[in-house]
Formats: sequence, structure tokens, C-alpha cells
Amino acid sequence: MNKIKPSISDLSGPIKFLRLKFNLSQDQLAEKAGVGKRFVRELEQGKLTCRTDKVNDVLRLFGYHLMPVKIREAKELIM
Repeated sequence: MNKIKPSISDLSGPIKFLRLKFNLSQDQLAEKAGVGKRFVRELEQGKLTCRTDKVNDVLRLFGYHLMPVKIREAKELIM
């Protein structure tokens, strides 16, 4: 069975798109979200070990947040 592995890298493109849409530099986004410049850079590069609380700090600026989304029945994923 093919197991699905969601990745934080799935957010890298949309976050960069939103940042550019609102004409923000990475530095400006970091300051407004209260996160480090390095965090924003690594988030946009798809780093796999980003903290979800900080990701939500960034997404909150654009009216979004991370949350669990049911993709399949758990039984299907663990079998």
C-alpha cells in the first residue's frame, strides 16, 4: 500500500506566492509574523523540520492556518 506523507514543503510555494502578492520581502514577512528571517527563508525552501506554530504565525498574516485534514480512513493508512 502506498502511504501518504504530507510535507511542510507543500507550503513553500503558496507562502512565497502570498508574500510576493503582498509585496513583502522575506525580512518584512519575518518581522510582521514575529519569526526569524532564517525561518522564512527555510520555509520557502521547503525545509522539512519547520515548527508548525511558527508556520501558523506566518500563515495567520494571510488569513490561513494549518489544521488536520482527513485524507483517508486511518485503517487504510496503517494497514
